[in-house]
Amino acid sequence: MNWRNLILVVALGLSSTFTFAQSNLLNAKTPDQIGQKTQAELVAENDNPLPYGYVMDRDILMGKRTWEIIDLDERVNFPLYFPVEGDLGPDRRPLYDVLVSAIRDSTLTEVYDSSYFTQKKSLKDIEASLVFVDTTDTAREYINAGEAVPEEFINKVEIQAYHVDSYKVVGYWYFDKRQGELKYRMLGVCPMVPDVYTMNNDEKDYVELFWVYFPAARGVLHKAKAFNDRNSAMPFTFDHLLNSRRFNAVIYQEENVYGDRMIKDYMQENAQMQLLESDRVKEKIRDFEQDMWNY
Repeated sequence: MNWRNLILVVALGLSSTFTFAQSNLLNAKTPDQIGQKTQAELVAENDNPLPYGYVMDRDILMGKRTWEIIDLDERVNFPLYFPVEGDLGPDRRPLYDVLVSAIRDSTLTEVYDSSYFTQKKSLKDIEASLVFVDTTDTAREYINAGEAVPEEFINKVEIQAYHVDSYKVVGYWYFDKRQGELKYRMLGVCPMVPDVYTMNNDEKDYVELFWVYFPAARGVLHKAKAFNDRNSAMPFTFDHLLNSRRFNAVIYQEENVYGDRMIKDYMQENAQMQLLESDRVKEKIRDFEQDMWNY
């Protein structure tokens, strides 16, 4: 078997493991049969994410924790955001819906209030943060008069996928001296939404909804598929998308002696200098790997 045939066999084998909503599309006799798999296909598929290799502490020659923000307005990050409207089936969901659905049905329980993962958030706390309640000026008059506020003067805004403006991610860059290469391990992801009080303003204030511990969410993210614009027959999972860093992000904070202060705290009122500082932090980490091979 020559190399061309071998590559073809491998590609066909991989294509059988990546099924999307179009599964059984050409064999279905009715629409409800689309997406259904045979028992043989279910047995043959590996529904578990690729496990991480064990890394001993003494094998980490250098490590640095970084915080990044993923702007969903950038085209390369669209697979994390869309689709936000329409009923396209259970396999066509944005990342936000995947996380919230898993939290509500208790499939995902490792949810925290910060990126340091010290204080867990209960389902009740999360449900409360997904609905923002605002009162009108007329409602405030009722409150000042000590009367009950009618429902029509209370605005309830439930956070939806289209409200998510960006995601914050925290990860760990480390140099594995056993394998001699720089690697990245994602630790957490957090959806960012506008504050309800500034949602209609030109300048919005953004809040963190919750932090999900990424290693505990890999099983959920592996079952959810992100749209592949180049080939819809071979989508990639959200677990693969995030692990392989198929997104564009900007570092806004790094582990440092000043209590992990953010870049904006010492590069104030200058967005260009903040971007340059973010690139400097990124290059500092990359240069460590390059310097290891300088003699």
